[in-house]
Amino acid sequence: MTFIFVLLLILACVFLGLIVLVQNPKGGGLAGNVGGFSNQLMGVKQTTDVLEKGTWVLALVVALLCLFSAIFVPKAGTAASRVPEKVSAPASQQPSTPANSAPLPGK
Repeated sequence: MTFIFVLLLILACVFLGLIVLVQNPKGGGLAGNVGGFSNQLMGVKQTTDVLEKGTWVLALVVALLCLFSAIFVPKAGTAASRVPEKVSAPASQQPSTPANSAPLPGK
């Protein structure tokens, strides 16, 4: 399930980046409309409408995928995703000093 969300999110982000890069960076938005700039020559207006709607749709898809992945992908600390640890009793009492260490001379 996690792989599906990550794959869809990466694809949506790549397409969103491509659509944003294709758009014309000059004279768009409210600044272009207030200044009287019009890009309705030979159907360019429809192209910008499609790109703008595509941007909004893909931004909404990215936001929804992020929200749904937070709901549906299991968290790392939950009992469903945690592997139970094997508990074993110690075989014998271990000494507090290491076995390889020799006593220091002079003490």
